[in-house]
Amino acid sequence: MTRADDAILELLQESGIAANPSTIAFNIDYDNRYVSQRCRVLAENGLAERVHETKAMYRITDLGERYLSGEASKEELE
Repeated sequence: MTRADDAILELLQESGIAANPSTIAFNIDYDNRYVSQRCRVLAENGLAERVHETKAMYRITDLGERYLSGEASKEELE
């Protein structure tokens, strides 16, 4: 996990909406391509989910929320 991952998840949690990587990048001051890559990684690991088939729109998952609150187990995060 990177600082950007935490920032992405925090933004998705605080906003309560699904957002595309460009919107996320603008709001957390990271490069759009990097945020797009990290969103894919977060989705692959179950911390975020892609919510649209043709558009890259992501929202935080229950596991992502548990990770931010420190309640996710190491096994869940592997």
